Amino acid sequence: MRRTRWIALAAACLYCLGVIAQQGPHASGQRAGERGGKKRSGRKAVLAWADTRNGIAQHDSVSHALALIERLGYESGFWDTYIRTDSNIVSYQPQMTTGQPASGGPDLNNVDAIFFMGHREVSLDDKQKADLLKFVRDDGKGFVAAHVALTALMSWPEFGEMLGGQFLDHPYGTVEGTIINEGPGFPATRHLPAVFKLTDEYYRVKNFSRAKSHVVLRLDTSKLPQIQNASEDGDFPLAWAKTYGKGRVFYCSFAHDARTWDNPDVYHIYFEAIRWALGLTDSSSAANPR
Repeated sequence: MRRTRWIALAAACLYCLGVIAQQGPHASGQRAGERGGKKRSGRKAVLAWADTRNGIAQHDSVSHALALIERLGYESGFWDTYIRTDSNIVSYQPQMTTGQPASGGPDLNNVDAIFFMGHREVSLDDKQKADLLKFVRDDGKGFVAAHVALTALMSWPEFGEMLGGQFLDHPYGTVEGTIINEGPGFPATRHLPAVFKLTDEYYRVKNFSRAKSHVVLRLDTSKLPQIQNASEDGDFPLAWAKTYGKGRVFYCSFAHDARTWDNPDVYHIYFEAIRWALGLTDSSSAANPR
């Protein structure tokens, strides 16, 4: 299993390097500097944020997912990553536990996008909530969320509006599903076939509108048992892109299990989604009807 993971990660590195080669010698900025230190010249900065303190059935895959996002950015040269689980840094003026201003490290002033895997009711005060919305809506920064992030901050309607929806349930448990690719031209899903199978835990979304989001992946529910309160047309969006004010937002229901994060098709989704959210690639996120 460990050998399989390293092979998958090696494939990711080769893929990323291929992307750089296609974009020219300056795509990743200057030569690599110290890993995990100061932001390197020419690179974007991503905050990989996953506060799990209030999680229910916490996901063991979160650590691996965050490490993989860091590695993809580092090996490709497109971004540097700050991995944090302390939500106090989600602010333009973060504070220490003493109430004094925090010094150094990431905050909303010095990162270009957030990769988010928070669980349930993440602890943010009203000022932080306003700052997070401003970060995306007004400052035009990126927000990419994965799997369990859909369950986060459900008592805060504005977050659900920004993300595109809120968690309803996962009615099938973990099953092999048939996925329909509705976004063959979108950067995060153009590498995928029109129809493919994947075993995962699929989250169903509520308060979702196709008029406000560009669905790129959906579950084919016709091949699964009938579920209670299913939509009349069987619509089951799994991944979508949208704009929120000036910012770019992407969500995907993949992946529940750490092994699924080692699937090249899956991590390429998030690699390209982050590049899109950072403004390094471009594509329409206009709403698409079923």
